[in-house]
Amino acid sequence: MKYYSTRDQKKNSFDSAVVIKKGLAADGGLFVPESLPTLTKEDVEKLCGMTYPERAATVLSKFLTDYTYDELLADCKEAYCESSFPGGAAPLAKVTDTIYSLELWHGPTAAFKDMALQIMPRLLSRALVKTGENNTALILVATSGDTGKAALEGYKDVDGVKIMVFYPVDGVSKVQKLQMATQTGTNVNVCAIKGNFDDAQNGVKKIFSDEEAKAELLKNGYILSSANSINWGRLAPQIVYYVSAYCDMIARGDINYGEKVNVCVPTGNFGNIFAAYLAKCMGLPLGKLICASNDNNVLTDFLATGTYNKNRDFHTTISPSMDILISSNLERLLFFAAGAEKTAAYMKQLNENGAYTVSDDVKAVIDENFVGFYANEDSTRATLEHFYRDYGYLADTHTSVALNCAEQYLALSGDNSKMIVASTASPYKFASDVYEAIAHKTASADTGALDDLSALTTTEISYPLRGLASRKVNFDTVIEKDEMLTEVYKFM
Repeated sequence: MKYYSTRDQKKNSFDSAVVIKKGLAADGGLFVPESLPTLTKEDVEKLCGMTYPERAATVLSKFLTDYTYDELLADCKEAYCESSFPGGAAPLAKVTDTIYSLELWHGPTAAFKDMALQIMPRLLSRALVKTGENNTALILVATSGDTGKAALEGYKDVDGVKIMVFYPVDGVSKVQKLQMATQTGTNVNVCAIKGNFDDAQNGVKKIFSDEEAKAELLKNGYILSSANSINWGRLAPQIVYYVSAYCDMIARGDINYGEKVNVCVPTGNFGNIFAAYLAKCMGLPLGKLICASNDNNVLTDFLATGTYNKNRDFHTTISPSMDILISSNLERLLFFAAGAEKTAAYMKQLNENGAYTVSDDVKAVIDENFVGFYANEDSTRATLEHFYRDYGYLADTHTSVALNCAEQYLALSGDNSKMIVASTASPYKFASDVYEAIAHKTASADTGALDDLSALTTTEISYPLRGLASRKVNFDTVIEKDEMLTEVYKFM
């Protein structure tokens, strides 16, 4: 299978190993597969009897055809092993008669990003060998909280790789900041910027498109790559857990094959829900894809009107990983709905004017699959309390946004199909806000809130977060947003 850029009308194609190494296309576009493989009823029935690593290797082998199945299986077994995912990866919890929580946060950093970022470094290491690359891969990451730590943990001490993470200094929770600041590893660096996530993301993209910077890096033995979901090697593993969840529902007798299941995903960058869309396009019997946003509801407005407009107030919320106004992976959906020429034009308008409006035919394609809702801060807090009080289910702030939007959809649509809600983080990553919503009082401190929340709910602190407050801080640099390239050169 070959890949090409979302903006390339000539369709210059690349193997998946090259795409994973590159991260971003030379024209600024995102790589997409030339076609989508299929998942038949027979395929799904076979997957039902497999372990998660076997399911992952099987699905990935349909996309990464220049990797052997045995290579992928070996990497998946290492990535999703018991020591990294105690009790197994991506368990599915039944919350109500209709809603199922796909808990994607049982990995080494307690966030859904682990599901991709435990396998992705292994894919990149093989890609460097397959492409004959002798230079060091310099991974640049912009994070709104969870990707940074997951990437740092996945890439630490990996041969042939260095990684540098940028995050908004006031745009992540204290727990997220501590996780990154206390990171260990000989090949890692972390830097805060004065700005928001979009500033960090734009800064990374600017470095990727800076030919002079890339030449300087290459002269010193480095090539650039990315661990954000703009990289296909990060996105492809996310397809797997939607397939796995559907298989689990069949295996448990909750559904029969062919029964449509809706999916609700809390998202800011659109990668997680786009992975569900790809699974649906492959033939997985998914119904409506519900895009759940917080007060930064640029996606909700786009899905309702067809106009994407980032020219609006930016809100810092209790679900900070969704505090995003430029949803990079939406570009991939535009490509599938509109083609390369229109996608390139939309992205040009976004870059120049901060907004674009899709044509009616493109919006019609999107409307067939997606619907958007959002939850404000009060609704997010109320939903946290509601699901804990009424169903005994403890969620984090991002999952709460999705649960709220799921209930909105159920109430307004009349569609009572079973629904998978992507649970993207441990409640303990946002312990202070979760505690306050349930207890109606302020916790002693954000790191202390871990103990407060545990005592209040009689649940265990997620294993990666235990003892976090006592770990040594290794990174405390804060820079202006226009100093990112200078900081990269320092790290180099």
